[in-house]
Amino acid sequence: MPRPWSRMTTRHLYLARHGVADAFGELTEPGRRQMDLFGERLAGLPIDAVWHSPLPRAAASARILGRHLPGASVAEAAELVDHVPYVPAPAETPASWAGFFDGYDDAEAAEGHRLAEALVARFAKVPEPGAADVHEVLLTHAYPIAWLVRHAMDAPRSRWLGLNSGNTALTVIEYRTGLPPTIVMFNDMSHLPPELRWTGFPPGGVRP
Repeated sequence: MPRPWSRMTTRHLYLARHGVADAFGELTEPGRRQMDLFGERLAGLPIDAVWHSPLPRAAASARILGRHLPGASVAEAAELVDHVPYVPAPAETPASWAGFFDGYDDAEAAEGHRLAEALVARFAKVPEPGAADVHEVLLTHAYPIAWLVRHAMDAPRSRWLGLNSGNTALTVIEYRTGLPPTIVMFNDMSHLPPELRWTGFPPGGVRP
């Protein structure tokens, strides 16, 4: 008799920030190298689709990735654009982040949260019952990745703050019928050599 879990339909989301870009938002040569290495890492997976942010650095990253995944479609998804997903109330905001939100008015905050909710509604769900498993890559930005990770953990909305992703770092979330989302990995850069990894540490390392 088949086990119940054997019939579960799963959506596999492979989340990644675009390759490193310059001050004008254009993909750099190191960013292109990062994307080639990322593509090599995913090449053996049954990827169905690559969705990318409308911004040029993400679109260029998707074109490079698509060369490594010839069986996958490559298309833009407006929900993946760079945005602040939630502006916390003062009581929810860590002191170190307080100044970050200066200048955000109510309309900007509402639009950012609308995009965040649209992102969840489109991608953070199980496929229709009886459908085949889905394997999708989302090439986006640090804040949308943080929002999807926060959502998968069912954490308070302000907890997207401080969830940082390096360029082309891999985060994997799985959505299965009848179960909470599973975070398989977060911000994994094992496909990158040390010189192409973002450490999060200041130049010169961590001071005691």
